[in-house]
Amino acid sequence: MKAVQELRLTLPHIELAAHAFGPEDGQPVLALHGWLDNANSFARLAPRLHGLRIVALDMAGHGFSDHRPAGASYALWDYAHDVLQAAEQLGWERFALLGHSLGAIVATLVAGAVPERIERVVLIDGIVPPNPLPHDPVARMGLALREQLALGRKRKTVHPTLERAIEARMKGHVAVSREASELLGERSLMPVPGGFTWRSDSRLMLSSPVRLSEEQALAFARAIECPAQLIIAQDGRLAQEAELLGRLPWAPVFLPGGHHLHLNDEAGADLVADCINRFFAVP
Repeated sequence: MKAVQELRLTLPHIELAAHAFGPEDGQPVLALHGWLDNANSFARLAPRLHGLRIVALDMAGHGFSDHRPAGASYALWDYAHDVLQAAEQLGWERFALLGHSLGAIVATLVAGAVPERIERVVLIDGIVPPNPLPHDPVARMGLALREQLALGRKRKTVHPTLERAIEARMKGHVAVSREASELLGERSLMPVPGGFTWRSDSRLMLSSPVRLSEEQALAFARAIECPAQLIIAQDGRLAQEAELLGRLPWAPVFLPGGHHLHLNDEAGADLVADCINRFFAVP
């Protein structure tokens, strides 16, 4: 892999870590990873992209970035604010967004809400927040509040060896390859008494007290004014959402692989990179 530059972005409210790839005079792109991942989500993909200056963030509460202060939460709109503040720190008035999963959802919100700042958007297997039905806002709020109260009594899982920690991530909420787990572990695993645990903020596991409805979320996608590309993993959850995908303002591109198709192996990274390079090459 090509050499990368480690960055620290000191925002008015938080400090974020990031990896920078590509020429400094390349087209500016902020890359946003998925839930419980980190900047290494793009470690295979970014070196394959041409002419782009990619700054892949460790989003707040992930990787080497700071956790939000006590009493704060990890709402989508807070991540959107982080993105714009990161762009300000980098001196980018206009820039592109590359997002995977949660990062793709945040990218959609930003691109729809402030279209004058965004030049292009690439979304990898993510577009709107999953919103299981029936959607009961009262029950959801109650669940979230109870989880917040109980959080202080919970402790992070400690894996006795690094190997066990890597294996646990391979079998996580969304399974990944060994190579992907090892890459993510480089920025997320830390030694503690008794073994290893993950750096990520425990509050990331809490239920969201409020969810956008599907129609509200789609309104952000429809408000995007710049060229946009949605890449769908054929073996992922979104590939089964034909009705949802049919309501989008652009047709998705389907590629073989699972949810982390850009990270799991070299072949998948090649396919995604080829798709993105062709997208950015079109005036």
